[in-house]
Amino acid sequence: MSQLAMVNTTIKRPLVNYHKSVWGDYFLSYTPQLTEISSQEKLEHEELKEKVRQMLVETPDNSIQKLVLIDTIQRLGVGYHFENEIKISIQNIFDESDQSKNEDDFDDLYVVALRFRLVRQQRHYMSPDVFKKFTNNDGKFKETLTKDVLGLLSLYEAAHVRVHHEDILEEALTFTTTHLESMGPKLDNSLKAQVSEALIRPIHTNVPRVAARKYMPIYENIESHDDLLLKFAKLDFHILQKVHQRELSELTRWWNDLDPVNNFPYARDKLVECYYWAIGVYYEPQYRRARRTLTKLVAIITVTDDLYDAYATYDELVPFTDAVERCDIGAMDSISSYMRPLYQVFLDYFDEMEEESTINGKLDYVYCAKIETNRWTKSYLKEVEWLNGGKIPKCEEYKRNATLTIAIPMLVVTCLIVMEEFVAKETFQWILNDSLVLPASSLINRLKDDIIGHEHEQQREHGASFVECYMKEYGASKQDAYAEIWKEIANAWKDINTEYLRATQVPTIVLEPAVNLARLVEILQGDDFTNSKYNLKDVISMLFVDSVMNHDHNCVGV
Repeated sequence: MSQLAMVNTTIKRPLVNYHKSVWGDYFLSYTPQLTEISSQEKLEHEELKEKVRQMLVETPDNSIQKLVLIDTIQRLGVGYHFENEIKISIQNIFDESDQSKNEDDFDDLYVVALRFRLVRQQRHYMSPDVFKKFTNNDGKFKETLTKDVLGLLSLYEAAHVRVHHEDILEEALTFTTTHLESMGPKLDNSLKAQVSEALIRPIHTNVPRVAARKYMPIYENIESHDDLLLKFAKLDFHILQKVHQRELSELTRWWNDLDPVNNFPYARDKLVECYYWAIGVYYEPQYRRARRTLTKLVAIITVTDDLYDAYATYDELVPFTDAVERCDIGAMDSISSYMRPLYQVFLDYFDEMEEESTINGKLDYVYCAKIETNRWTKSYLKEVEWLNGGKIPKCEEYKRNATLTIAIPMLVVTCLIVMEEFVAKETFQWILNDSLVLPASSLINRLKDDIIGHEHEQQREHGASFVECYMKEYGASKQDAYAEIWKEIANAWKDINTEYLRATQVPTIVLEPAVNLARLVEILQGDDFTNSKYNLKDVISMLFVDSVMNHDHNCVGV
C-alpha cells in the first residue's frame, strides 16, 4: 500500500510534482561480470603507471617541463597515484623559488602563473608579488599580455587561489576574464575549447572527476600532448568507471528494496544523482565504503528535505523532529504512519554506521554525526515555523539557520567517519568548531542553492530565501541581492584558500570533503539536481555510461 493512502486527506499540502527518476533501473544492468577488470587491463595499467612515475621522477624539478607535467597529471585525474612524488617536487620548486625571490628566473607569464597555482594548491604560501613584473606603475596589467593567450589562461586559473586583500590577483581576474571572453570566438579550436571550459568552470572550483573527464579530449587536441600519459589517464578512468558502475548497481538494488515509489511518493527519486554527489567528494578506488555511506545519506537528506519542504504539516513534523533526536525504535509510534518508512531508514543508517565504526575505532564520532543530524532537522523545523508565521528573517539570522539546512556539517562529519584514514579527535573537533572551511562550504552551498532554486520555489508556498531576506532588509532589488550573493560566495572561497595555506598541520584529506562539496554546487546550472533531465543527466552519462576508450563525448557547458 502506498504511504499516501495512509495520510490524512483533509490536510492541504503544498505538494510538488517532481519528474520521475531519469535513470530508473538502468544501472542494474552493470553486473559483476560486466564490470570485471581484466587481468590484461590491470597489467597494462601497472606498466603505464610505472612509466609515468619514471617521467615524473626523471624530469628536473627546476624545469618548465616538470611544472607542465605535474599540472597535466593532476588535470587528467591521475594525480592520486603520484601524491608523494608530486609533494616532494612542489616542495623543491617552492624552496628554490623562495631562495631566488629577487632574481626570479621565469619571465614567462604562463610559467610564473602555473608555478604560483601549483605551489598554492600544494598549500605553500607564495606571494602574489611574483606578478608585479607584468604590471605597469598604476598596478594594471600590461596590454602587451593580451596577445599571450596561454599566459592569460594560466593567470586566470592562478587568480582563483587568491586569499583576502590580494588586490593584484583581483585585478588579474578582471583583466584575464575580460580579454579571454572577447578573444574566445577568434581562437583556433584547441585554444577555444581550453578558454571556454576555463571561463565556465576554473580548475580550482571544478569537481575533480568531471574536470578530468572533460580535459581528456581537450588535452588530446593539444599538438604537444604526450600519448603515453593520455593512454594511462584513459585506462585509469575506464577501470575506475567499472568500479563506479558496479557500486551504482548495488546501490540501485538497495534503493529499490526501500520501495521509494510507495514509501516516499512525496519526494524526488534521485539515487543516481546522490551517487554523483558521493563521487564528487571521493572518486578514488579505496573509498568504496565512503561512497556507499555518503550516497545513502544524500538520498536520506533529499527525501527528508522534501518531507519538510514540500509535504508534511508542522504538527506532523514536530514529533518527527523529536524522533530523529531520540534515534530509537521506541519513537516510531509517536510519528505519522506515512513517515515511518523514512524513520526506519534513519535507524538502519545509524545502526550500519555504528557497526562499521566499532571496527575502525571511530564509534565516538558517530555521536557527533547524530548531534549534527539533530541540528539539521531542527533547522528545517525553524524554516517551517518562519513560513507558517509569515516571517522573513534578517540576513544574518537566515544564514545562521540556512547553513544548517543545507546539511554540509552533517555530510562532512560523515566523511570523516567513513574515510579510510583515521582522524585524530583534536582534528575532528577543529574541523567542526574552528575551521573556516566548513562554514565557507556551507555558505557557498546555501547561497548557490538559493540562486538556483529561487524562481522555482517561489512558484509555490515556500520559505524565504536569502534573496527575499536581503531585498526586505535593505530595500534592495533582486539584482542587488544576487550581486551580494556572488560577492559572499567569492569571499567564502577566499576563506577556504586562506585555511588551506594557514592550517598546514591539518591533513589535506580532512579539508577536502568540505571543499569538494562546495565544488559540487558550483558546477550546477539552473535547478539541476531537482530537474536532472537536462544538464546533470549529461554529466552522469559522461562519468558512468559513456566509454572514454573508444569515443569522446564532450559535454560542453557543465
